[in-house]
Amino acid sequence: MALRDQLRIMVVDDMSTSRGLIVQALEAFGIRSISHAPGGAEALQAMAQSPVHLVISDYNMPGMDGLQLLKTLRSEPRTKGTGFILITGRADRQLVEAGKQLGMNNFLKKPFEPADLRNCIEAVVGKL
Repeated sequence: MALRDQLRIMVVDDMSTSRGLIVQALEAFGIRSISHAPGGAEALQAMAQSPVHLVISDYNMPGMDGLQLLKTLRSEPRTKGTGFILITGRADRQLVEAGKQLGMNNFLKKPFEPADLRNCIEAVVGKL
């Protein structure tokens, strides 16, 4: 069975359009198990019920930003090993370094092409 058939991904973004574009790209890659949430708190609730292998999260969200979500995931024994990709329009060195310090696996700068997303995911989980 291919990795893409087993991989469970959570997409977290407060903008429904962005969430939709990411989900659409993941489906085009053949990934079947995709969940999504409009914010960090909702993502954490959903993952408590149904764990995932990889979180793809926007950085700039109200309430809990992507780095706060990452910090929370890394602090919980059940989710500390979950892969994490941060998507941001502001990929400055300070933000990327803060993400790395918290255990971010990879990041992607907006805007991006589906091929960029695929490469980013494959760098974390392996060939889809």
